[in-house]
Amino acid sequence: MTEFRRYHPIVNFTYFLFAIIFTCMYLHPVMLAISTVVAFVHSVMLKGTGMIKKNLMYMLPAVLIMALINPAFNHEGVTILAYLPSGNPLTVESIFYGIVSAMMIISMILHFMCFNEVMTSDKFIYLFGRVIPSLSLIFSMTLRFVPKFINQFKAVANAQKCVGRDISDGSIISRAKSALSVLSIVVTWSLENAIETSDSMKSRGYGLSGRTAFSIYTFSKRDLKALVCILFLAVYVIAGGIMGEISFACYPSIQLAKFSIYGLSVFIAYLILVSLPIIIGIGEVRKWEAIKSKM
Repeated sequence: MTEFRRYHPIVNFTYFLFAIIFTCMYLHPVMLAISTVVAFVHSVMLKGTGMIKKNLMYMLPAVLIMALINPAFNHEGVTILAYLPSGNPLTVESIFYGIVSAMMIISMILHFMCFNEVMTSDKFIYLFGRVIPSLSLIFSMTLRFVPKFINQFKAVANAQKCVGRDISDGSIISRAKSALSVLSIVVTWSLENAIETSDSMKSRGYGLSGRTAFSIYTFSKRDLKALVCILFLAVYVIAGGIMGEISFACYPSIQLAKFSIYGLSVFIAYLILVSLPIIIGIGEVRKWEAIKSKM
């Protein structure tokens, strides 16, 4: 089910590029619903079923909070439900726009979560190491910084716990002091690690002109097919957006593009585009099941 990550880095990067850009560009509720659900399933495929609970723990509160916060500050819209104590109107459009905004943010988080799993630092350096060497190195370090920081924080916290500085036990003041001590140690470690990585890459001649690089990636026929499919579907969705088939406006009233067969085909094309890693994973599973059945 994780076969997509074995594709060429160009295919991986192109997929996430369009998936993330389209999530920001097209705020049509159907588009955002497709993007959010598919990204949710993709994250579970990559990280296991434990991600279902973790994703829902922040997704549902985020939708609720955004749906409540946006009407408190945004009072546009023609469909008035009631008036707040301040005298400002509470409108259906402001609530709906809050939900749409929450879906966009959640979908972006899920896509970047999958991006971090699929687009490893070596893939990013392979793609951009020669074009923008310094920026690609910094970005690759940033991608792996968060998981490494969390693991190091847990390791230091466990070590401090053995000497009586448990961050989960004692008074609030003692726990805060222990947590600050752990945080200080981890921040110092992260700075030293960044300097060591920079010195290591510099000693290897990273970024110098004429420097050769070893690569384990080869662009195969299946990569070409996947890339052509992504580009075709992306162009089809962009054409639908230009034609206004997936237009959406929330103010002054909620307005969606009129239903048409072409508009429906744009939604289907977008569904296939963002579901490509899932389709590839299911296809690989069926292929292996067919091989096992013949053994």
